[in-house]
Amino acid sequence: MKLEHMSAVVTGGASGLGLACVRRLVERGVDVVIADLSEERGNAVVDEFGGKVCFLKADVTDTEQMNAVYDAAEAIAPLRALIHCAGLGGPVRVVEKDGSPGSLEKYESIVRINLIGTFNALRLGAARMAKNELVDGERGACVLTASVAAYEGQIGQIPYASAKAGIVGMTLVAARDLAQRAIRVCTIAPGLFDTPLLAKLPENVRASLGAMVPHPARLGAPDEYASTALHILENPMLNGETIRLDGAIRMAPR
Repeated sequence: MKLEHMSAVVTGGASGLGLACVRRLVERGVDVVIADLSEERGNAVVDEFGGKVCFLKADVTDTEQMNAVYDAAEAIAPLRALIHCAGLGGPVRVVEKDGSPGSLEKYESIVRINLIGTFNALRLGAARMAKNELVDGERGACVLTASVAAYEGQIGQIPYASAKAGIVGMTLVAARDLAQRAIRVCTIAPGLFDTPLLAKLPENVRASLGAMVPHPARLGAPDEYASTALHILENPMLNGETIRLDGAIRMAPR
């Protein structure tokens, strides 16, 4: 897909992996609408890029708020790309250290944000793309975000790993479903990346995490995620695939 005469939506685009994608898209001349919960960070990104970026505060699980995001994108140019990075984690054990059962409420909340939020963003965005005119045989492309935790979830990651495994599971099904509408769907499963969450850790801990990666033995850079996302958008043969972007790491149990 040629990245021209189009708009794109990036969820979680006010920081981390999403912000790196926003920067790459703007460099290519794409008008971007960010959906994020942080007004402070979202407005800072708008100030950085000016008229090329629009920010709307939106919860990805809220249909009305996400429709407002897609309305804003379509008001600028045909919506042809979704990069969905929004999500969060949180520790839950099956049985907690004190012997109590893990919190069902916290499990549901994390799965809802990561998995239900992904489906909500995908279904609403794809419905808009399906109305586009064909350009070089395509109407749009969607990039979802899973995690290596989908494959090797660590102790305490059960809700996050469950949700990310669900995203991996929906990728091929969504791609097959949307093939008739000429819309592609792929997922990136990143490993250990240098995001704002890890930036809060002491430098020695960050270095230790980076050393766990076989090669390159460091944390991934958000721009490396973004370059992969844009390659998916531009390469019409990439469809229905989950790409591990992890330096060959395989996570230990803890």
